[in-house]
Amino acid sequence: MIEKIWSGESPLWRLLLPLSWLYGLVSGAIRLCYKLKLKRAWRAPVPVVVVGNLTAGGNGKTPVVVWLVEQLQQRGIRVGVVSRGYGGKAESYPLLLSADTTTAQAGDEPVLIYQRTGAPVAVSPVRSDAVKAILAQHPDVQIIVTDDGLQHYRLARDMEIVVIDGVRRFGNGWWLPAGPMRERAGRLKSVDAVIVNGGVPRSGEIPMHLLPGQAVNLRTGMRCDVAQLEHVVAMAGIGHPPRFFATLKMCVNRQIPPISFGKGPAFHRIFFSHYQRLPGVYQRADIRMVQRLMIGQRYTFFRAFAEGNWWYLPVDAQLSGDEPAKLLAQLTSLASGN
Repeated sequence: MIEKIWSGESPLWRLLLPLSWLYGLVSGAIRLCYKLKLKRAWRAPVPVVVVGNLTAGGNGKTPVVVWLVEQLQQRGIRVGVVSRGYGGKAESYPLLLSADTTTAQAGDEPVLIYQRTGAPVAVSPVRSDAVKAILAQHPDVQIIVTDDGLQHYRLARDMEIVVIDGVRRFGNGWWLPAGPMRERAGRLKSVDAVIVNGGVPRSGEIPMHLLPGQAVNLRTGMRCDVAQLEHVVAMAGIGHPPRFFATLKMCVNRQIPPISFGKGPAFHRIFFSHYQRLPGVYQRADIRMVQRLMIGQRYTFFRAFAEGNWWYLPVDAQLSGDEPAKLLAQLTSLASGN
């Protein structure tokens, strides 16, 4: 239902407009206070790059963060990553991730980024505290990338990158809750780069696609082509599950029944195969009935009790055109102090 409201297909969005106006007024006032320096943002001693979005829900932001970190590492740049740690609850903050950190402590995305890149990652509701934690333990870090946080103006930034879902884009264009917007589309005029995940990019936008890799066994780490797996039931835990299922269709030429528990309000964490549990509560018995799992972003959650026939499908961001090289050159220069 929320998807239809946000897309404008359902007229119910009009009933939510007063709340949206209030949301827009408050969020606009906060940004104005920092712009007029009525509130002071904390500036890190190293450059900070924000990778965020204007809308609620998954846009492919985390794969972009992974891509940026890996590309900068290949250029000899030492990168740290900070995040709010949505979905996790640590005993204390800031939390600097280690090999033993669980998704229950740090959230899915930070654990995924840490495992994929090996970069120092810290989480905290106050992102400046996460930055300080990284620099205290890793003083050689040259640049900080923040996973989300475009609207977290308490942390000063040197560069802003916005990721857009190229298919859904901005829905009906209204602020939450009548629409999907955290900030209106006009905010794009003030950011440094706009990356569009799928769809048809507009002038000045950087095209991106998510490319699936080989399936990876959660228990053994063994890899194989998705097409070799049989009796597959697919599970998605990203913000926009249909994108994951569409990716699977690129890999195999057969029907795979989906299960979804997307983390956003549009999905309510519901199993679609006539099977439900309370939001966010999953145990081994909940999913033992499937013969094989193809798990999206939340594979980190299941690793602790995975069985031998559970797999996940990693995806990589692929940016095209000339702009990605220019963006990386700009970031490299920024990190190097040139």
